[in-house]
Amino acid sequence: MLTLLNLLSAVALLVWGTHIVRTGIMRVFGADLRRVLSRSVEKKPMAFLAGIGVTALVQSSNATTLLVTSFVAQNLVSLTPALVVVLGADVGTAIMARILTFDLSWLSPLFIFLGVVFFLSRKQTRAGQLGRTAIGLGLILLALQLIVDAAKPITQAAGVQVLFSTLTGDVMLDALIGAVFAIISYSSLAAVLITATLTAAGVISFKVALCLVIGANLGSGLLAMINASAANAAGKRVALGSLLFKLIGSLAVLPFIDHLALWLDKMPVNDEELVIFFHVFYNLLRCVLMVPFADAMARLCRRIIDDDAENDATLKPKHLDRSALDTPALALANASRETLRMGDVVEQMLESFSKVVHGELRAERTVRRLDDDVDVLYTAIKLYLARMPKEDLAGEDSQRWAEVIEMALNLEQAGDIIERMSVEVVDKSLHARRAFSAEGIEELTTLQAKLLENLRLSLSVFLSHDITSAKRLRRAKHRFRILIRRFSHTHVERLHMQNVQSIETSSLHLGLLGDLKRLNSLFCAVAYTVLDQPEDEREED
Repeated sequence: MLTLLNLLSAVALLVWGTHIVRTGIMRVFGADLRRVLSRSVEKKPMAFLAGIGVTALVQSSNATTLLVTSFVAQNLVSLTPALVVVLGADVGTAIMARILTFDLSWLSPLFIFLGVVFFLSRKQTRAGQLGRTAIGLGLILLALQLIVDAAKPITQAAGVQVLFSTLTGDVMLDALIGAVFAIISYSSLAAVLITATLTAAGVISFKVALCLVIGANLGSGLLAMINASAANAAGKRVALGSLLFKLIGSLAVLPFIDHLALWLDKMPVNDEELVIFFHVFYNLLRCVLMVPFADAMARLCRRIIDDDAENDATLKPKHLDRSALDTPALALANASRETLRMGDVVEQMLESFSKVVHGELRAERTVRRLDDDVDVLYTAIKLYLARMPKEDLAGEDSQRWAEVIEMALNLEQAGDIIERMSVEVVDKSLHARRAFSAEGIEELTTLQAKLLENLRLSLSVFLSHDITSAKRLRRAKHRFRILIRRFSHTHVERLHMQNVQSIETSSLHLGLLGDLKRLNSLFCAVAYTVLDQPEDEREED
């Protein structure tokens, strides 16, 4: 029992080490990797090589598949080149399996030692994240050694030998077991390495080992489908195409597995290495032969998986890609794009509020619905940012994290204020049959137009961090406050002139002026964030 537990813990350590390497590489080079992928999809050979290269870095074809899936889900990459990249990723992970089987055990303590030193001393820097990656590589090498050591006594147990002796007849059953094993271990690499160890120990025949390897590849395709279950239709098509490619390859090879096993067994190579070589060349031949059929596979996947319905699109975040959470720069960019969507909804609320002021009752319901949309987006952004490892963020990323959450919070508060303003206008003016004076309507219309301009400029400053635009926004805030003050004085003058409409709506009118002033402050707050730099603090408008 203890030996089995050691084997399971070694497999878990391998999966964890792979995760650490992937997250470390993504945090340092994530934006560059996405840029390489996005620029390499125009030609199929380049897309294929990009899939191999990226997978060699992140140590996981699943990680590359998640990257490509997020690209397709956001309409940044079309389906056909994405499928070619995934085929390259399958070859990349097979090559890494071969490299990791070399005797590199002496590197494990070196990687872990140096990685811990750099990670703890310079945690929030690029060097610290590279140290994290070195720790992951050290754990992978250590886990591979532990898997081999733990598997040997297990293979010598009589019960285990009896259990594996049943895997000698049904080719499809053996492949299915290999797929299940890959899913349970969450790594086709672990499944292939253990299969090679069992073959070297004579526990399973070479033919069964080949079936298990093919099944492990199929299991990695099923894992990709599971990981893409939460993606939109475009993202699911990538995982489906990858799975179908692997299924076709399995069905093409399994009928000839007996002849293939006899032919390979004659080669002057030990069984353990032969299993690894078969894993490499099987994926290489399968993927190279499948590349020309990527277009046909893309069309088939589009037929199988229909496009998502567009109902209630504004209620659902579009850009919060979970696979980007390990890459702070990309995750923050996604959160920023979703925050801009919040700004667009707030802009629609202001336009609808203007209709309420002019007497349209239906517009008040529109304002309420839009405020619900703002709340949904704000909650999604907040939870998305909360899932980011903020303690590992570099200084610049940490500052951007705070800017995004502050901007989202300001927009959410603005939405609540606009909704309350609409309700008050309906209750105290429209339902009470008390109309604003013509001058009052004109003033509120002018202020709302200025507020819309400031909101649009605010979103531009939030996105671009342009110093000139930030100064312009700060000046616009001061001019808006002056305009509010002037309109307050003119309202009081109308009260002195005994304007009946102004008297009836005075409390409401002054309250709206105060709310518009608060909205303007919320919109313009981003200007001070951008200008909060030493070289700008000395400059005056």
